[in-house]
This record gives sequence, structure tokens and C-alpha cells, in this order.
Amino acid sequence: MTNVIGQPLPRIDGRAKVTGGARYAADFNQKGQAYAVIVSATAGLGRITEIGADAVSGMPGVIAVISHLNAPRLAYGEHKGVIDPAIGERLHVLQDDQVRFWGQPVAIVVADSLDHAERAAAALDVAYAAERPTVDPTGLIAAAVVPEAATREGARTLADAARGDADAALESAEVKVDESYDIARENHNPMEPHATIAAWDGDRLTLWSKSQYVINEQAEIAAIFGLPVENVQVICPFVGGAFGTSLRTWPHVTLAAVAAREVGRPVKLVLTRKQMFYITGHRPRTLQRIALGAAKDGKLKSLIHEGFGETSRYEEFIEALTSVSGFLYSCADVRTSYRLVKLDTGTPTYMRGPGEASGVFALECAMDELSYKLGLDPIELRRLNEPEIDEAAGKPFSSRSLMKCYDAGAERFGWSKRDPKPRSMRDGRLLIGMGVASASYPAFHAPSSALARLLPDGTAEIEVAASDMGPGTYTSMTQVAAETLGLPIESVRFSLGRSDFPPAPS
Repeated sequence: MTNVIGQPLPRIDGRAKVTGGARYAADFNQKGQAYAVIVSATAGLGRITEIGADAVSGMPGVIAVISHLNAPRLAYGEHKGVIDPAIGERLHVLQDDQVRFWGQPVAIVVADSLDHAERAAAALDVAYAAERPTVDPTGLIAAAVVPEAATREGARTLADAARGDADAALESAEVKVDESYDIARENHNPMEPHATIAAWDGDRLTLWSKSQYVINEQAEIAAIFGLPVENVQVICPFVGGAFGTSLRTWPHVTLAAVAAREVGRPVKLVLTRKQMFYITGHRPRTLQRIALGAAKDGKLKSLIHEGFGETSRYEEFIEALTSVSGFLYSCADVRTSYRLVKLDTGTPTYMRGPGEASGVFALECAMDELSYKLGLDPIELRRLNEPEIDEAAGKPFSSRSLMKCYDAGAERFGWSKRDPKPRSMRDGRLLIGMGVASASYPAFHAPSSALARLLPDGTAEIEVAASDMGPGTYTSMTQVAAETLGLPIESVRFSLGRSDFPPAPS
């Protein structure tokens, strides 16, 4: 055994990243490639009535203008990866004249240079029979729907969950807090924008594409084009920030492949910063109500968490908005509910701490409100309501060190010196705020596989279709391989980010 797991080693990919040797999706330029630019809808709902392709087709360098008028009819075969919404059907790009949300791709311009493609895309005139989109959920709570996937047995997120009678317990509680929380939509926009280079060789397609989940992208594109899965290869050795936005396969990947097949040469498509606010998902806006009832000593008697999330009209995106409230604190009477409001927007997606982050924010704000109403220290309130088991599942925790975390945090932050009175703590002219909050996120487990190849010189090559979007997968997996095989770290070469490697979870 070499005992390298957990050792503070220099990052395996560090030198490549700081010297510019790391190649991201847009860096895999191909010989003779063309450049594609997406034209985004400037109507929020309606249909396309006219596309002025003739006016831009003769502009310098333009090779093709592709829209629903001339795009190939795609198979869009069935495929739902574990990260795709279970209910609904993904956007079928350039397959009809319908505009479902602002920024939806309505055309692509392909040219011999990026400059020519951008100029022509900006000049393309698209006319619409526009309708007024519904994008604000606040007046639509009565029309919210029960998410179908959240009613299935074993669902991670439940549409409705209850123990005891939370409403009656709230009514009789000595101290009450009943608050509403509105969290705005948030968008991913990491350093590396979404990008795909597509190249066809007969009926075989290679995609150099930003992806956290190359085997899912392979399967999705194969289904869209009606190809055998083995005819699609996805390559992504580095991801320049993902945070969830690169889990799904968004329409730009399909568009790059369509463009490359239509013009008969490789095509490079990179989203603009502006476009990344439209077609690559977002954390959904949520409306939440938290009602807490407690005894005067701070013990919780009732906990009610009602959550509403936005989704598109064509898919039901669900996240774990209310899941933490069932077990974070000890309370005999708890009720949670989760509903969706369908809007004229693109489908939301997972964003770092999906659902849990939004739900815990509301719950913890309400706990702080309760602590002030009780005149009780916020940490002490949480300590009083620390559960012995997971009361939602009726099972012991595999591990739970929250109180130890609070002890360590309070000591390091000087919590004992905190004055809860507003504007009471200063550092010179600066006002100082000091707060506390709990959080929880699941520890997921999923099957994975790898290929290990031992070479005559004593080195090992390891291949896995995993991704590294920042946490150091190259290094940690090299450590696992070295320790497992009993080799020094320098004798292991670890590779990831290719869909023809053994499959791995996202």
C-alpha cells in the first residue's frame, strides 16, 4: 500500500491549467471548420411568421441560414437521463414555428468565420405573431400543479409529506412565526461558456462539447438523430465551471450537429454570455411559506413548509425544495407541500445545492425570526431542537455532527461576544453582522466502472468517462488508482471525459 489517498498532493492537472495546456471544448478547432451563431427569439411567446434568410444569405462568408423552414426533421427518440425531467418532452429545436420562451433558438447562421456569422445573425430579420407570455408566478399559486414525479413511490422529493397535525399544532402554539419568501431566478454563467464543435464522418458524429456527463450527452444526441449510441463520441477533458448547467444536453449541441451535417464540414458553436441566460437552464424562482410554532422554551411544536417552483410548460422540473424540512429539526407535527407553476420560460435545471439551498434558506430565515421572537440565542434554539434520529424516515443518521460544527464555529467566530441588537456591533465605521444557519445535502452513491491497463514499464493507464468541473477528479482518482494498485503516484496516468471510456455517473 502506498497510502496516497487523502495526501495533500499538487493537482495533477494544475500545470496544464496554469500554462494554457488544458483544452476546453472551444479549443478543439478542426481543419476547415465553419462557425455557427444562434439567432434567439425576441418574442416571449407566439409563432414565427417570417424569416428573412434571403437578405443575409448573400452576405460575406455566409454558408447557410437554417431555421424551421429548412432544417432536417429529427428523430427525437426517447431518452431520459437521470438528470432530465421525468415528465414532459425536451425542446425540439427548429422543428416548428412555435416560440415558447424569450431567447429560444429560432435560427442558426453558418459562415466561414465567426465575424461573418455574427454579422449575418445580427442582420437576420425574424417576424412574429407575438402573444403576451406569462412569466410571473406570484398570481398563479391557485393554478399550481402537483408534480407527477413527486408523487411516485421512492421519490427524493415528495409533493406532500406529513406527520402529526401541523396546522392544529400551529394554531395552539404559544409562539408563532409565519413568513413568506420569494427567491428570484438565478442563472449559471461560469467562466467557460457552453460550446460545441461538431464533425461528421459518414454517419458517425464526434462532439467536442462542454459536458459534466459525456455518456448522457452521447445517448441524448444519438436519440435525437436516430443513431446507434456507438456512432456518437463526446469528448470533454476539462470543464471551466459547470455547477449543474452542463448536466443536461441543451439545444446548442443539437444545432452544432445539424449545422455540421448540413454544410458538410465541422462547425464550431459557442454561446454568447447573453444566450447563456436563455437556453441552458436556471435555478427556478421559488415562492415559499414557512410557519413555525413553538413553546416559550423554544421547543418546536409545528413546522409547515409550502413551496412553489417555476417550470416550463413543456417539462416538469422538480427539485428538493422541501425535503430538508422533514428532518433538520425535531418536531412531532410537520407538513410539507411542493407544487409547480407552469410559465412561458425555458426549463429550469439543477444549480449547486439544487432545491436544498433554496428550501433551507427559507427555513433558516424563519428559525432566526423565531429566535428573536423568543429572545433566544439562534444557536441555542437549534440546539434545543436537535433530533436524535431522522424523524422523516424514522431511521438513525449515518452521521450527524451539526452540534459539533456549531461548537467549533461559535468558538472561532467569537460568538459569545455577539450582540443581537441591530447596529450594535462595529469595527470602526463598519457595521458587523454575525449570523448562523444549518444546511444539508445528500451523499449520493451510484455505480461506476473503469478500465485499468498495466504497461510493461510498470505504469498504469486508467480510463473513466467521468468529468472534472473543478473538484480535482484527476488528482483524487489518480490517488485511488495508485493506492489500489500499489503504485507510486507518478506511475499512474488517469484519463477522463470521453464517452467511449467505461461509464461513470455525473
